[in-house]
Amino acid sequence: MSQHVIIAEPRTLSTKGALNSLRRDGRIPAVMYNRHGKSTPLVLGAKDFSKAVTGVSESTIVQLHVGADSFECLIKDRQLDWLRGKIDHVDFFEVEKDVVIRAKVPVHLIGNSIGVREGGILENPVHEIEVECLPKDMPEKFEVDISDLHANHSIHVRDITHKDTVKIHSSLDQVVVLVKYAKGEETEPEPEAEVAEAPAAAEPAAKA
Repeated sequence: MSQHVIIAEPRTLSTKGALNSLRRDGRIPAVMYNRHGKSTPLVLGAKDFSKAVTGVSESTIVQLHVGADSFECLIKDRQLDWLRGKIDHVDFFEVEKDVVIRAKVPVHLIGNSIGVREGGILENPVHEIEVECLPKDMPEKFEVDISDLHANHSIHVRDITHKDTVKIHSSLDQVVVLVKYAKGEETEPEPEAEVAEAPAAAEPAAKA
C-alpha cells in the first residue's frame, strides 16, 4: 500500500470569500467524496500537500489523515490556477478495501529502443491505461520495456503485463508506443527516357 500521507483539517466555511482567504494564507480547499455520495469539506497546507504528492498519480492510493481519523483515498482532481501556478482545489475519493474501483494508471517507458538507435523516431500516443480492481491490487504505474522495440514495430495495450486481478478497460488494440523510420526510403533515380534517333537524311538521288 502507498506510504503517501496527507494531513487535512475539517473545513466549515465554503463561501467564495472564505475560500479565497484560505488560498491567500497558503492553504488549499478540498473535498473528500465516497461512493455513497457523502462529501466532507477539508483544508490542506499547500506546501505540505505539494511535498506529499510528489510522484502521485490518479491510481496512487494515499493516506488522508483528518484529525484522529485516517482514510485511504485517490486524488481524483486538482484544479490549477494557471496564472499563479498554484493549486486551487483538490478532490479526494475514499476507497473501501473490498470494493472494486476504477482509475487511470500511467505508462512509464524504460530502456533504449533498438529502433531509435537505428535512426527511428519513438512515438508514445497512450500515456494512461484505465483499469478496474480492488484497492490492494491497484498498480501505481505500468512499466513498459522498449529495449527490444525495432523500427516499424509497436507495443499495444494487450501486450502490457498485469495481474490477473486487474481488469483492463482501455481498448486492447490501442498502440502504446511505436518506432517509425526517421528518414524516408531512398528511391532509385528513374531511368532517363531514351531519345529516338532521327532517321538519317536521304541522300540526293543520282542524276540520271
